[in-house]
Amino acid sequence: MGSLSGKTIVLDPGHNEHNADHVREISRQVDVVTEHKECDTTGTATDSGYTEAAFNTDVAGRLADLLRARGATVVLTRGPDTPWGPCITERAAIGNRAHADAAISIHADGGPSDGRGFDVTQPGLVAGHTDAIIEPSRRLARCVRDAFAQGTDMPTSTYLGADGIDTRTDLGGLNLSLVPKVLIETGNMRNATDAARLTQDTWRQSAAVALSDGITCFAGAE
Repeated sequence: MGSLSGKTIVLDPGHNEHNADHVREISRQVDVVTEHKECDTTGTATDSGYTEAAFNTDVAGRLADLLRARGATVVLTRGPDTPWGPCITERAAIGNRAHADAAISIHADGGPSDGRGFDVTQPGLVAGHTDAIIEPSRRLARCVRDAFAQGTDMPTSTYLGADGIDTRTDLGGLNLSLVPKVLIETGNMRNATDAARLTQDTWRQSAAVALSDGITCFAGAE
């Protein structure tokens, strides 16, 4: 797929492996425009104990390498040594300061055990805040959805959104973003079939390749 030379991509691996040791810090309430929420959370885990935070870190690292190989400048909101968080408000601010061409938050869900699949969340309209990013974020969502469906064996979610895309106005990382941004739940860690994939090294690599294709579809067309 095409070059990303001259493009800046922000990757936001959700949660943090160290959050459980910083409950006071992550429990602080922050303003996400439509409500107040905790600064961050610990995330979920598979029944075998593989944490969402570790998964997010792993996939984001693989994705960063792939995007850099295509010529992009990559900014991560956190790394494996980030002490905790950062807060969802700061995650959005990092993308804004970078003037990113696209940003994506990487997650895995903790849904019902009988629910399967991935879902891409795009920002809803929050007047005076998300107006300018609605349309480009929707294009980004479609690119990521299509690439992830084609590049992995993960189906679209059976319990979130519709056809693999959801719209929300309660997520600070989207409400506070000034750049096109989406959030992907790559699968359901509480479902045994999905978890078997999420815990596989080879599947995580295929997920990273699919995400790089989706981002390139969007940013390469801008």
